[in-house]
Amino acid sequence: MAFDKKLIASSFSEAATRYEDYAFLQREVADRVFERLDYMRLKPKSILDVGCGTGYCSRQLRQIFSRAKVTGIDIAPGMIEQAKKQQTLFNKIDYQIGDAEALNFSDNTFDLVFSSLTIQWMTDLKQTFSELNRVLKPGGLLIFSTLGPDTLMELRESWKNVDQAVHVNEFIDMHIVGDEVFNASFENTVMDRDVITLTYQTMIGLMRDLKAIGAHNINQERSKGMLGKQKFNLLQAEYEKFRWEDAQLPATYEVIYGHAWKRQGKPQPDYHTYQVDIQKPDSN
Repeated sequence: MAFDKKLIASSFSEAATRYEDYAFLQREVADRVFERLDYMRLKPKSILDVGCGTGYCSRQLRQIFSRAKVTGIDIAPGMIEQAKKQQTLFNKIDYQIGDAEALNFSDNTFDLVFSSLTIQWMTDLKQTFSELNRVLKPGGLLIFSTLGPDTLMELRESWKNVDQAVHVNEFIDMHIVGDEVFNASFENTVMDRDVITLTYQTMIGLMRDLKAIGAHNINQERSKGMLGKQKFNLLQAEYEKFRWEDAQLPATYEVIYGHAWKRQGKPQPDYHTYQVDIQKPDSN
């Protein structure tokens, strides 16, 4: 997996003004992370929202933990600009441009680090989770969601029958993500997954949605040429093979969830243990 950070920042910045009109999946996944957070007994005084986008999760965190200071960071300046526009006098959030792999915060700053559908864009998971651990206070909670390798499998398989270039973003397996969390000196790590399927009338609808939220192909090894009419027709014919009996075209998203606690004392010897709970596919 190799993502271009400058392209990530510019792609999501360009999508920022229309992002909330198309971010159906992102809101659904965020709400599922909040459901998991409901089970945690927390009274955080300081919260970091990593990859805050236009501020949906930051605002929710501010509402749930009304006495906490909430900080939201995003690598895309356009997203931060839109988030700031939704500030209110009584709902202040500290929004900053920032990179999760190089956080501009002191050690042991936050009681809770929250991140929904951002970690999949990181170029170095080891560095990312080390940074998230560094800024957490001992005993603090990390809770997140990310995307797994089965995401957009229909589009990926369709492209494979058209050419061999990289056209669909590739994401990391749940077990590898869990390993990196554990290796960053977290404890009591729990990982689970959902399969969420969106449906479309046409393949064009899917591709427009991906572009509208800034999540189109931003892999460094992507094909940089224009998609010609002949190639597009071939791709469309391949995708048609996935059409359901009810005439809908599916777009699968593998969503990975994780939470873990920062160890209270010194890092323990490396032994590998964390819980994995595989959930049933979801048809929402």
